Amino acid sequence: MVKPVLECFGVVKHYRQGPQTIEVLTGVDLQLFAGEHIAIVGSSGSGKSTLLNVLGGLDKPDKGRVDLLAQPFSSCSDNQRGRIRNQSLGFVYQFHHLLPEFSAVENVAMPLLIAGVKRSQALLSAEQMLTKVGLLQRVSHKPSELSGGERQRVAIARAIVNQPACVLMDEPTGNLDEKNAESIQALMKSLSREVSTSFVVVTHDNKLAATMDKTYHLSEGGLHLKGGEPDGL
Repeated sequence: MVKPVLECFGVVKHYRQGPQTIEVLTGVDLQLFAGEHIAIVGSSGSGKSTLLNVLGGLDKPDKGRVDLLAQPFSSCSDNQRGRIRNQSLGFVYQFHHLLPEFSAVENVAMPLLIAGVKRSQALLSAEQMLTKVGLLQRVSHKPSELSGGERQRVAIARAIVNQPACVLMDEPTGNLDEKNAESIQALMKSLSREVSTSFVVVTHDNKLAATMDKTYHLSEGGLHLKGGEPDGL
């Protein structure tokens, strides 16, 4: 039986706002398999980024659990989750979050350096990944010297340099023009084929969502497969 790369069971998440309790996620179930691409869509404030943060171990669910590579993830300690994230997950955001004082190749090498890879090997692997995303001639440039599309390519290279099981992306094309957005879509597909990485993409971009294997709609705290019934395990 093929086991999911990432799955969650009955995930509940709420926040306190003054005297009020805001229910954001009310029992989300999801399974993601190796090499699978899924989109999560929904209105602003529906909880998409909250769900992504819970799936990525950046936040803990109030109820339910998240498993990564068939192992408990959300119940781990903060240090354990951090180590697992570095080894098995990649993250790409609408705003690239590159470190401005470092070059493109140094930014991409950062997850490997954190994992304890020797600097020379980390920089070599980072340069190879930048070559894959078409930025070999920009490896020594700092983020301020790159275009928006180039910065997002660097962010994707950084997310996938350690060949994670899954990459979580929050509005990866939100700040890009149509041409660069289409280029990023093609790049995601190409890199996924090469390293069998799964993608979870939160997006308002209908064109991007249409390229995914499945699209889920998050509304009223629940996750529903578009064109089907609510996703259940």
